[in-house]
Amino acid sequence: MKDQDVTDTPPDRLSLNPRSPHFNAELLRRGVGIRFKGEEKTNVEEYCVSEGWIRVAAGRSLDRHGQPMTVKLSGPVEPYFEDSGNDGADS
Repeated sequence: MKDQDVTDTPPDRLSLNPRSPHFNAELLRRGVGIRFKGEEKTNVEEYCVSEGWIRVAAGRSLDRHGQPMTVKLSGPVEPYFEDSGNDGADS
């Protein structure tokens, strides 16, 4: 489990929704960027690399639980960490 905290590879699946079993606050605090079909995306709610999809908010629509409505888009997903993970130790 210690290796998972130190790795520079983002997880296969990650979600921004705290209700999701794929939510990880530590990784999100570190900053995860998404490249989808070679293009940077900043509105990704959830992604899965192995299945090749992302979920993005569908406008400002909300579902009956007050959560944003999402659309699932298929294609190559490339997650990356926005920082080096050592909390500014190399500054």
